[in-house]
Amino acid sequence: MAAPARRPATYEDVLAAPDHLIAEVIAGDLRLTPRPGKPHAMAATALGEELGPPFRRGRGGPGGWLFVFEPELHLGADILVPDFAGWRRERMPQVIADDPFFTLAPDWLAEIISPSSAKFDRTDKLRSYARAEVNWVWLIDPTQHTLEVLQLRPDGWSLRGTWRDEERGRAEPFDAIELELGALWADVVIPG
Repeated sequence: MAAPARRPATYEDVLAAPDHLIAEVIAGDLRLTPRPGKPHAMAATALGEELGPPFRRGRGGPGGWLFVFEPELHLGADILVPDFAGWRRERMPQVIADDPFFTLAPDWLAEIISPSSAKFDRTDKLRSYARAEVNWVWLIDPTQHTLEVLQLRPDGWSLRGTWRDEERGRAEPFDAIELELGALWADVVIPG
């Protein structure tokens, strides 16, 4: 006798997930991951501090972006929660408080790599972001002190740049300023 067919996960499964976990649906599968740890949370906060003034507010940079920490994205059948996302204001001039989630794919997003999420961030989630035509993805590893910048091309993701440790660089699409990479992990000490 054949096993019963598995039903694809739904938004109801996301809503029913325990509060201490992040629930996502990728290719019909429910993915539950722990809330971010300290290095992850500190890197996300520092990233917002670096990008917000020049790109959201136009202080020392061109402005023109709207940023959201951990937005819930409904992109087709996938439900994803990137660590940080940004939309160009010409595509999303303001946020309308109608739904608790976003259906417009971001122009850029960052995934901050944690041991519990690294495999899915680099595979399943990247495939989902490509299907939704997210143009830019940053992969930030706060324990390895690295930044990888990926751009979506017709044939898939293209690595546009990598930085590590205390390097400074102009990372697309925010290359109007020099990013101080060390700021992303300056306040975290990794034992050992």
